[in-house]
Amino acid sequence: MYKALTILILVMVGVACASHSYNTRPKKFQRLSSSLNHKKVGIDLCPTCINEVVELINIVLNIILDEGIVASCGDLCGFVANRTGSKILGDICDLACDAFGIDEFVKLIIKADIDPVYYCQLVDMCPINDHGDAKFTNFGVLPQTAPQGTTFVLDLSFMTVNGTGTGTFTFNIINPKNESSGNLYWFEAKKPGTYIEKLGIKTYALSDCDPSKGLCDAWPVGTYRVTAQICNGDCGSLHPHTSIYDSKATSFVITKKQ
Repeated sequence: MYKALTILILVMVGVACASHSYNTRPKKFQRLSSSLNHKKVGIDLCPTCINEVVELINIVLNIILDEGIVASCGDLCGFVANRTGSKILGDICDLACDAFGIDEFVKLIIKADIDPVYYCQLVDMCPINDHGDAKFTNFGVLPQTAPQGTTFVLDLSFMTVNGTGTGTFTFNIINPKNESSGNLYWFEAKKPGTYIEKLGIKTYALSDCDPSKGLCDAWPVGTYRVTAQICNGDCGSLHPHTSIYDSKATSFVITKKQ
């Protein structure tokens, strides 16, 4: 009984963690243009896997909550396929579950200790390159100074000599109140070359805010720091095939309110 209760509590914690998942982070940045969709390496299974794994983690957590302890990978992944109507999701579940074993697989999902890039590398759907590299060759915000309501553009490029593994960018903005928010974007393994990315930062005032709660000043006047990392694997992950290729920082200034 106590073991079942412990698992239930852990699953509920896992559901809470999963709600802050790979592609649902606060959207301070909006992609304007990118060359990252070109010069791909290998068959295009990687994006399918990563996009499906985000959903898979949430579904497995909910199945454990609904069904209790599941005896085998076949049972668990059968539930996944039946509940979603997706054979692909069932197969992606099976591949990793068989590799880890049912007990370890469930533990990893419950602890939110498996990121989509690493998961898809384990099931051989995303390529691994631990000898890759990437270095920012341009990183700046335009305009550097403008009033609130401006769409600032983060203009960046990076070069790789040996190609990259399946990786991620992290972008963070630190406002004049020292509050931070950001986004994570993943990219497929890249061949040697130069790649360009443009991200929009829309500094519009909130239209549906509550002044009594102090939520309306989303973009206060002052200096904003912007930091970025480009990584092999998921930036910040402790799993294998993960490293920071390069980091950069810049800033922009909002001069007055709308």
